[in-house]
Amino acid sequence: MGSFSVWHWLIVLVIVLVLFGRGKIPELMGDVAKGIKSFKKGMADEDGTPRPADHDTTQEPTTPVHPRTVDHKADELK
Repeated sequence: MGSFSVWHWLIVLVIVLVLFGRGKIPELMGDVAKGIKSFKKGMADEDGTPRPADHDTTQEPTTPVHPRTVDHKADELK
C-alpha cells in the first residue's frame, strides 16, 4: 500500500507530458544544466583557483633589476 506501482508512475509521466509538452522538458533540462555549470564556475571563482583556460600562459619579458645607486652628493652636503 505504501509503494507506487508501475501504473502510478505511468499516469504521473502522462500528466507531466501533458502539462509541460514535449518540447518544454528538454528546454527545462538545458536550463538546469546551465544553472549547474554556472554554480560550479562560481564556486571555482570563489575558491580562487584559476581554471586552466582562464589564465594566460604567455609572460611579458621582465626588466632587469638594477642595484641601487648611492647618491654621494647627499653625503657631501652633510
